[in-house]
Amino acid sequence: MRVAVSRAKGQLTELIRRAEAGEEIILTRGGRSVVRLMPLGPPVNAERRRKLLEAVRAAGAVKAHAGESAARSQDFPLRRRRLAWMITVTPRD
Repeated sequence: MRVAVSRAKGQLTELIRRAEAGEEIILTRGGRSVVRLMPLGPPVNAERRRKLLEAVRAAGAVKAHAGESAARSQDFPLRRRRLAWMITVTPRD
């Protein structure tokens, strides 16, 4: 499909969709071909995408491991503040 650049400005979204679907889109200026719109890779297949996402999730599940509780790591600053309070209010002899 050949489209003048001036016309393509108003149809860019549709032209990109068509190019992604595999149609060759050539933009022209003054009747001369200047740009070709084409997809960067093959069209994404829904089934291929689903399989890829499942593989990524499975790989993440294998790498995940249980560690210390986050609650415990958050408790340390509180204990430190309590200790500092105890030190500052201890009466002097």
